[in-house]
Amino acid sequence: MEKIIIINTGSSNILSLKRAVEKFNHNVTVTEDSKTILSGDKIFFPGVGAFKKVMETIEKKKLIETLSQVKEKKIPLFGICLGLQLFFDESEEFGPSKGLGLISGNVKKLPTDPKEKPKIPNMGWFKLNINKQFTSKNFSKFVNSLNEKDLYYFVHSYFVNPSEKTNIVATYNFAGYEIPAIVSKDTLIGCQFHPEKSGKKGLELISNFLKLAI
Repeated sequence: MEKIIIINTGSSNILSLKRAVEKFNHNVTVTEDSKTILSGDKIFFPGVGAFKKVMETIEKKKLIETLSQVKEKKIPLFGICLGLQLFFDESEEFGPSKGLGLISGNVKKLPTDPKEKPKIPNMGWFKLNINKQFTSKNFSKFVNSLNEKDLYYFVHSYFVNPSEKTNIVATYNFAGYEIPAIVSKDTLIGCQFHPEKSGKKGLELISNFLKLAI
């Protein structure tokens, strides 16, 4: 049985994710230990809260280099919500903050349109719009399972803005804007929404990630 790691950033509801993963694999370890993380076969990187604060915590835990090594070793890494945002070069949340730089691009505040008067943070269930231009052998099975009729649960104020738009797997419509919902590069993939809180279809994505053969 593969060894599944959930990285403890100190700022996420790990219990709900752990329970979701354990539906498919009971060999799950929650840790901040670098050696243990790098011994994993599949890794989840969840996070909630402020980008800058969590990056400071990650730095104190000496996880920045560890996550770079995860990418170098080509261990499949799944970022969730803030976890996805931290993959990027920087965020404008509470002023410019440097990210992990695993995917080129930045993190910006959700756009607002006075006519639409959208509420931020955005909370609710949304359908995905799949990017037909996205192609990845690593995540082909993951992407093929997506259905534009399905709903996923979002709660966020900022969004990822990849430099390479071909890294966008799917978007969702927020106040007339197409916001990246799933982004992938190499052996990294991330969801802006919470798959562990998105019912049957969210669990299906977690299962698909665990089944990946990279």
